[in-house]
Amino acid sequence: MGAVREVAASFVVSGPSGVAVRDRLKHMTGQDEEVLRAVGAHQGRLASRDLKVRCAVGLDHAAESWASRKRGLTGVSSSRIAGAITKATHDQWALARRGLAAYIRTLEAGIRTLQHRLSLPVGAEGAKRAAGGYRSRGEWFQKSRRLKALEDRRTAAVADWRSGRVRIVRGGKRLLNARHHLAEAALSEGEWRQRWEAERWFLAADGESGKRYGNETIRVTPEGQVSIKLPAPLAHLANAAHGRYTLTSTVAFAHRGGEWADRVEGNRAVAYRIHYDTGRGRWYLTASWQRPAVQTVPLEAARAGGVIGVDTNAGHFAAYRLDPHGNPVGDPRRFPYGLSGTSAHRDAQVRHALTRLLHWARRTGVTAIAIEDLDFGAEKTREKHGRRKRFRQLISGMPTGKLKARLVSMAAEQDLSIIAVDPAYTSRWGGQHWQKPLTTPHREVSRHDAAGIAIGRRALGHPIRRRTTPPRAHQSDAHGHRTVQAAPGAPGREGPRPRIPGPRTRSVSPDTARTRATSASTTVWDAPDGQVWAQGPPLLTE
Repeated sequence: MGAVREVAASFVVSGPSGVAVRDRLKHMTGQDEEVLRAVGAHQGRLASRDLKVRCAVGLDHAAESWASRKRGLTGVSSSRIAGAITKATHDQWALARRGLAAYIRTLEAGIRTLQHRLSLPVGAEGAKRAAGGYRSRGEWFQKSRRLKALEDRRTAAVADWRSGRVRIVRGGKRLLNARHHLAEAALSEGEWRQRWEAERWFLAADGESGKRYGNETIRVTPEGQVSIKLPAPLAHLANAAHGRYTLTSTVAFAHRGGEWADRVEGNRAVAYRIHYDTGRGRWYLTASWQRPAVQTVPLEAARAGGVIGVDTNAGHFAAYRLDPHGNPVGDPRRFPYGLSGTSAHRDAQVRHALTRLLHWARRTGVTAIAIEDLDFGAEKTREKHGRRKRFRQLISGMPTGKLKARLVSMAAEQDLSIIAVDPAYTSRWGGQHWQKPLTTPHREVSRHDAAGIAIGRRALGHPIRRRTTPPRAHQSDAHGHRTVQAAPGAPGREGPRPRIPGPRTRSVSPDTARTRATSASTTVWDAPDGQVWAQGPPLLTE
């Protein structure tokens, strides 16, 4: 058996740093849509041009080059639109840079695995935590070719990293590849072209505190009226003063509407984005703003009211409530969600499951939810899992990043803390120590439910194992406290039984004084000759 790796300490996850709400722009006129399409296409071309310049600069980018780009865009738009475009370009380049670093790490992990397995004899058996050799000479040969391909990819990726080169597709690489597979994507050429152009539009503006309603470029009044500052080449389309175009549609944010209204009336910064859903033929406006930094709740305070341990699985959350001492309370709960369909449908399923989980947590009165700090970035490669294609697809489809972001933001609104724990051995040890003891004829505890208990106990700072068993010959209370589940002073712990005055019967109060010397015994004995006789009262002595 391999050595058990060190388990990382649990920690309270920081709260959300921003808020985003969305509403539909209803009752749009033909003129409104024409103006939005023109503005989006014009600013989209500017964004594409700026992104090309930024990628060409690479690692030589500096504040002066950023300012130069912004000055060039200001002449064909406005200073605020130019600032929004250059900032979006910088964020997109940085995201591509981080993606390249993750890609290099994935290649290196695959190369290490292939080198290890190729160094072993063909047919060599593997250990519990290390794969063995390949099963045939043919497979060994194919994997040696794949090793060479991965090494070439790593060489090219490292060269791009050192030179500062990134590869970005405005509109998305997946949508670009769909152009060559229209039948599989269920799109006609016209539909694809419409979606491609809509994804490349740029209709966004960052907020600015102190300005009217928190944004000068895309302005939304407290009554929900939307107006846009048109770029200089499209100023002739304005229908309001100062080169602005006011839409006939109004917005009313049902979610966080009060918080948004307070920011708008206080002229605090609010960023807006307008986008077009080609599948539904609808326009939407998204408002976002930053939240003030909130001090994270101390770990001990988050543990005070107990936790709910949640085991994340493909298709459901397995949750179990634990009290502050680590004892399971009640029955396990499951919250299913679907991973099929579009990304919007999957996201809605996850939100619905998390909503039911949080509502249950509020009813139980716990102060925190414990969840594994999952990251399958290096755990879904072909080299690690071999022919287990369905398993690779399973863990690839689990929305770990989106799930954590959703849970943190939604839990903050319910005044619940999120405790992240190390996922090492939770399923194995939970099933070993908790699954069988909690299973009854009327309640079946699965391995996932037991893993939820293990996650909760780790978040509370308790060992996962249920009991520290003494040697067989010394299993008695004389050897002191023999459980690690409760503290020595906790009521009901296993240890020497305290002396309670009075008879141990339920019909008489324990506080009743002892009267064994003055009362008759009720013990009935069976005599050897078959007669039954009762023991008489003892003699009274002074």
